[in-house]
Amino acid sequence: MTLLNCDMGESYGIWRLGDDRHIMPAINIANVACGFHASDFNHMRATVQLAKAHNVKVGAHPSLPDRQGFGRREMKIGREELANCLIYQIGALKGFLEAEGMPLNHIKPHGSLYGMAARDPEMAHAVCDAADVFKTPLLGMIGTEHEKVYTARGHGFLAEYYVDLDYADDGKLIITREHSAVDPDEASNRAFGRCARA
Repeated sequence: MTLLNCDMGESYGIWRLGDDRHIMPAINIANVACGFHASDFNHMRATVQLAKAHNVKVGAHPSLPDRQGFGRREMKIGREELANCLIYQIGALKGFLEAEGMPLNHIKPHGSLYGMAARDPEMAHAVCDAADVFKTPLLGMIGTEHEKVYTARGHGFLAEYYVDLDYADDGKLIITREHSAVDPDEASNRAFGRCARA
């Protein structure tokens, strides 16, 4: 079954990013920012409530501690420190989910952390160390350390494909500091093309 997931809750304070209210009814799964690249306690709570109103499952979207760079800058961080960083963020979101009577559906690292865990087994193991605490599946890309490490560690693995980002010739996702919006028709063509090949 194909499910549509989207990164949500990325506003912060008085700053608004994204159109969560109009997007939420169109998706199946929301990856909610946990405060280290975007969001805050008010936006996390509001995003969880919005997801609940539309029967959308919620997963944690934790980041490297890089709010200024929107989590899109790589950094050197040890496995234990990274696992603690992730547990801290995921735990905050889980509290808001519990307040609304909702389960934590999954964990999906954000931005550069996602890319680093895709190619570096030590980073992927740190993600699993955090996931061990919460006992939820992990979103990631097939053919990468996501799939290899997450499944070897016994975690549920939900494979995903991006219709709004580019891939290199070797199949690796290209993660940039900034990227332009993709034309909706082009995104749709990518999605249907991928489904047809699957």
